[in-house]
Amino acid sequence: MISIKSANELSLMREAGRIVARVISELTSLIKEGISTYELGERAEEIFRSCGANSAFKNYRGFPGVICVSVNEELIHGIPRREKILREGDIVSLDVGVDYRGFFADAAITLGLGKINTEAKRLIETTRGALYAGINTARANAHLGDVSYAIQTYVEERGFSVVKEFVGHGIGSKMHEEPEVPNFGIPGHGPVLKKGMTLAIEPMVNMGDPGVEILSDGWTVVSKDRSLTAHFEHTICIDDAEPIILTSL
Repeated sequence: MISIKSANELSLMREAGRIVARVISELTSLIKEGISTYELGERAEEIFRSCGANSAFKNYRGFPGVICVSVNEELIHGIPRREKILREGDIVSLDVGVDYRGFFADAAITLGLGKINTEAKRLIETTRGALYAGINTARANAHLGDVSYAIQTYVEERGFSVVKEFVGHGIGSKMHEEPEVPNFGIPGHGPVLKKGMTLAIEPMVNMGDPGVEILSDGWTVVSKDRSLTAHFEHTICIDDAEPIILTSL
């Protein structure tokens, strides 16, 4: 069952979203050549503590990190590590989830470190654009399939591949709620969106083939052909008019 959030619940989710946005903003400013992904996780944890919040990811189904940091061919669920050092030309995905007083928000961004090639830039721009194509379609009385289709067509028209093994999700008093939000679909199909529903919309895009696999750490998802990948995400609330982005700065 897809839950409709009360005003009080949305207020807590909005605060969780503000914390997510703050963490992403600060970590983005720290990304430079020579920093480890572990250091980014450490700083995120400091911010969580200062805000009276907790990582939504730490120990979730056994995940060992407080955030996900995925680099180049790593799509999602990259574990922050001391030995994972960022270098000029990397593209880096930050995925941050917060538990604030029992309510959750989740967002992700991909950015380039220093000079990156034209195709990597286009991959990042396309994935960001696909996120907003989905968000702009997520309106009361639309179908969930309309959102999925908007994302898929935006990506594929630009020559990139949508990952199908992993999807977005409902979010609220749990990190993952109904419904699943695929990045591919058929317009006019799926649940009808209603005011007060909250969704984490998150296009995941490969530069090459759409296939992915999980590394031996049991978490890190990479493109099968080791092509570059990108990931963007916002937590939104369906409203009568435009959707409300709960994780924007």
